[in-house]
Parts: sequence; structure tokens; C-alpha cells
Amino acid sequence: MSNTLRLLEPIQLGAWSLPNRMIMAPLTRCRAGAGNVAGPLNALYYEQRSTAGLIISEATQVAPGGQGYPGTPGIHSAEQVEGWKLVTDAVHKAGGRIVLQLWHVGRVSHSSYQTDGGPPYSSSAVAATGIQVATLSGMKTPEIPRAMTVVEIHDVIAQFRQGAINAKAAGFDGVEIHGANGYLLEQFLRDGINHRTDEWGGSIANRSRFHLAITKEVVEVWGADRVGIRLSPSGTFCDSHDSDHFATYHYLVKQLDAFKLAYLHVTRPSESDLRHGSPNIPLKSFREVYHGKVIGCGEFSLTTGETAIEDGSVDSVAFGRLFIANPDLVERAREGASLNPPDEPSFYAGGEHGYTDYPFLPRK
Repeated sequence: MSNTLRLLEPIQLGAWSLPNRMIMAPLTRCRAGAGNVAGPLNALYYEQRSTAGLIISEATQVAPGGQGYPGTPGIHSAEQVEGWKLVTDAVHKAGGRIVLQLWHVGRVSHSSYQTDGGPPYSSSAVAATGIQVATLSGMKTPEIPRAMTVVEIHDVIAQFRQGAINAKAAGFDGVEIHGANGYLLEQFLRDGINHRTDEWGGSIANRSRFHLAITKEVVEVWGADRVGIRLSPSGTFCDSHDSDHFATYHYLVKQLDAFKLAYLHVTRPSESDLRHGSPNIPLKSFREVYHGKVIGCGEFSLTTGETAIEDGSVDSVAFGRLFIANPDLVERAREGASLNPPDEPSFYAGGEHGYTDYPFLPRK
């Protein structure tokens, strides 16, 4: 690798003039403190990775009932806003840029996270199968969720809006809407989960309504040039399926194109997705209906990421595991240096190990 890499070229994404095209992917690390509040350890972790062109924060629940894993941060309380200020201040002082990923897990939550003790919410009363959900007392079988009423749908849309407002108060540079990976937005979009017969279900247009309504609210808060959205067209995570992935996502992406967002963040299929029968939808296929900038993600190496930019599939590449293990990934790419291997057992283990103790390149 060298400084001739396309990955190292600057790029304009919406309102942001980025020094390179290496994006830090949103990475759940389960290290928030009491009250799901970010703290000094989280601030150090993000500060260490501030040379990324853009940092997309870990997924952050917009309401208590949107939580699906222990130790994930929120953006719905005053204490959480103050905790995130530690992170944004640290990243900005280091010269970086960071957006907050807004999240609600829907049926992947558990009654133990719900304020009323009832089962979690989803588009329909369809439980996920073949997975376990993570609770404070260990892994559990997914519960049959409550099908959301229309009032509850609008309540959650309002929670995303408030989360966007709170992210601005916390000093973020923008937000990303998490519309992927089998979580609540995708539970409305996919007909394998959404069995509704009202205006929020049935046709692709109706099933896309939730994504588009949330996007509208968030854009009103931030302006379109500081908002991105993440989609997983070929994904099967959390038992998420659709009868026609290609038609569903091409319709949705075409509608999103009209917002003129800062970027569309698209995951490519994993080997697991393909094993579970998902179609392999190329990232490049969305160029037909989306005219803005595209970030690609999905276990890219520096080499495959470079290729994806060169062949026009994407404009930037989000790296996950590589940024976990290499806080100075941009410098390593520039110098052609070897990479630290990720320590997978520590990904969700809590504490400093495997979080803030990966070695940097020696100073010259």
C-alpha cells in the first residue's frame, strides 16, 4: 500500500470534506457505562481512530425499548448526551469527524429491556427463529413481539427525530440512520417479517414508508447533507428475509435518492448471507437509481476496498475489524505497514483489552 491509493484520496461527502475515503464502520462494542452512558474509555477509543475520513459511531438506541445488547449506548437521556460530548470533543480535538448511528432493534430486543416488562415491538407479531437475543442475564430465545399500533409507529418515528436532536446537542457532525441488519426498520421493509395489511405493510411502497418517514424527520433536524443511511440488501442477519430483495431495495433506494443525503451506506453480502439463500446484489447495481455518494462495507480488506473504489462500485469504504485492531489504519495503509490481527474474543468482552490497547506504529 502507498500514498497513491484511491482510499487515501480526499472526498466530499455531503457537508464534510474528508481527508481520505477510509470510513470507520459502526461497531457494537458493549462498553457503555451505567445508564448506557458513554464515558472516558469510549472517548479514548474513538479519539485513537480519528484519522479515519469519517467515524460512524456504534449503533445507539433512540429509546430504552430499542436496546438489544448489554452495554450499548443510548441517546435518549440528558446523561447520555453529556457522555457522548466526551467522545465528540475528543475526536474533534484530534482533528476527526464523527456521526452518530441512530438505532432501534425492534423484535431483537427482550422484555427485560422494556420499561413495561412486555415483549418487544416489531412491525408484526413474528418472532425471529434460529437466533438468540442478548440480555443482561445471558442469551435468550426470541419472544413473539407485539405488532406496533399506528400510534406506536409514530412514537418511534418521533424517537428517531429526538435522537437526531440529541445527537446535535452532543456535538456530533451528523447522523446515520440504521436501516439494516434485521433491526426495526428492516422489520418493516422485509415481507418475510412484515405481515401488516394497513398502510405500513403489503406493497413495497407501504413497507418502505417507515424508512422514508424516519429519514424525513431526521433530515428536518440536520439537513440532508449531514445525514446518511445504512442498508443491507442481501443481509439475512437476525432471521431477516424478503421475497424479492432486488425489487424491494431498488424501490427504497430510488426514493432515498430524492433526499440528496450525504451518503448511502450499503453492506455487501457475507458468506453467511449467501448460505442462507440471499441473492448476491452487487453494490454497483444501486448506481442505476442512486446518484449520490455510496459507502460500501462488508469485511473489505485494503486491497478489495481499493478495487471497489477503482471499479466505481463505491466512493468510500467502511472498515470494521481492521479499525478495531488498527487505530492507525490510515497511517498503516499510507506506509504499507503490516496490520495487527483482531482479537475476536475481546470484541464484546468489556474493558480496555481489545478496545484501547492495540499497538500503534512506532513513532518515527
